[in-house]
Amino acid sequence: MRGRRSRAPSAKGLAQPSDQQGPRTGLQRRAKPLPRVKGFKESGHDRYVTDDEFHAVWQAANQTLRNAMDLTLLTGQRPADVLKMRRDDIRDGTLWVTQNKTGTKRAIAIIGELAQLLERMNARPRERLSAYLIQDDNGKPLGTIGVRSRFDKARSRAGVRDFQFRDIRAKTASDTGDLAHSQQLLGHKNREMTEHYVRERIGNRVMPLR
Repeated sequence: MRGRRSRAPSAKGLAQPSDQQGPRTGLQRRAKPLPRVKGFKESGHDRYVTDDEFHAVWQAANQTLRNAMDLTLLTGQRPADVLKMRRDDIRDGTLWVTQNKTGTKRAIAIIGELAQLLERMNARPRERLSAYLIQDDNGKPLGTIGVRSRFDKARSRAGVRDFQFRDIRAKTASDTGDLAHSQQLLGHKNREMTEHYVRERIGNRVMPLR
């Protein structure tokens, strides 16, 4: 099914010019026009990852993937933005981020667990040191394909289903317990966006009758 869906937009693009050119040539006038192919719109992922599920996959991961998971969880940034983080992005006790998708800039204070994580990452023995925070022991930065491959294998070993790497960012937003904090950390333009982002994963928090 995935293969058919991914081809739908290109099929649509090929069908439309044929319809437009039909009146210009005899062959195309006689041929029955191709039906319009409705583009496939992917649905969002509304999965909330529990602490147990996160730690199960983390335990099954290698150290590089663990670092990527931890850095994503603590900063709340998109996977692509985490993977492009460089050592020179750390200045004046701050991790400076410019988000690829929106251009939004975040200045994340390096304190608490984030400070401890970066210290462990820097102290880790390696054959070569890369300019990027997320790297293999040989100095090569880890790309999105590499992360996905390693993550899928770790998730399979952990026996956790329907958990995607991008869900870690949503977990950050849900786990702060403070929508204003989540909005600032993730870089959402307004609180309503953050509320929707969190609510569609964990639902509305309500009190019992008694």
